[in-house]
Amino acid sequence: MSFNRRDFLKATGLGLSLASIPVTGRYLFAESQKKPAGIGMCDWNLGKAADPELIPKAKEAHLEGIQVSVGTDPNNIPLRNPAIRKKYIELGKQYGIVFHSVAAGGILNSIPLATEPQSAVYVIDAIEAAKALGAKNILIAFFGNGDLRLKDSQGKFIKHADGKFVTYELDTKAVKRVVEALRQIVPRAEDAGVALGLENTLSAKQNLEIIDQIGSKMAQVYYDLGNSTGNGYDVFNELRLLGNDRICEVHLKDWKTKLLGSEEGEVEFQKHAQVLTEIGYDKWLVLETSGRENKFMEDTRANVAFAKRLFKM
Repeated sequence: MSFNRRDFLKATGLGLSLASIPVTGRYLFAESQKKPAGIGMCDWNLGKAADPELIPKAKEAHLEGIQVSVGTDPNNIPLRNPAIRKKYIELGKQYGIVFHSVAAGGILNSIPLATEPQSAVYVIDAIEAAKALGAKNILIAFFGNGDLRLKDSQGKFIKHADGKFVTYELDTKAVKRVVEALRQIVPRAEDAGVALGLENTLSAKQNLEIIDQIGSKMAQVYYDLGNSTGNGYDVFNELRLLGNDRICEVHLKDWKTKLLGSEEGEVEFQKHAQVLTEIGYDKWLVLETSGRENKFMEDTRANVAFAKRLFKM
């Protein structure tokens, strides 16, 4: 006796309404396909970092969320202040803006986690602020003074060819210090339900090696399509290698243009979106561009619309 898909749906009570939905690719039903959670923006692209007064501007720009900076320097950590946190929450509810992540960005680029003991405090600040604001992850930056790539005697990063793509030699001493620090911090992140997102200039493979040394599923990668493209990495296979569970959030930008998807750009957004859809990416997409000079509102709305079309949101 044959038993086809329509018979199965009848027998299990799912009904003929579902029987009309075609099976496509690896998904049983079209509705099962995951989509990104929303479109946000880094607050340093909105204007002044760590400023809740930016929330109405974000709403006007058609954004759904903001990545909030924990602070800009040791003498200016606004997110430590309960009154500032309260203002974020109140204005967020008023304007319908979500705070999907907290960034320890510029402060760690100038006071690196690999060399300055006080930097661990800023990571903890970010975890506590994220928990207070309802954010699910923090960005831990490793650029500028905090870069984890090894330099040669001339001060240049040591680069190796890997076919058409590249890889860089690690500063193993710096990486060891970072791993040691984050091993001590990650229990706080686990208790708070906040992922530690590593954003840096390394390959996905190198990041996975670091994450494995930290030894927690809450240690993840904060992936930047523009940075990885500009650094010469194999973005398509990196996204597949990491998978949805190892990426906490994605930055959208293109160093060649302020308007995402324009002909001048080098980031292959269409292909990247296909891969992110393939791996079931369901976290936030975060714009890290302010648009052209004096055209913030116009260009940000255009970039939001582009991202929504790209990911069919």
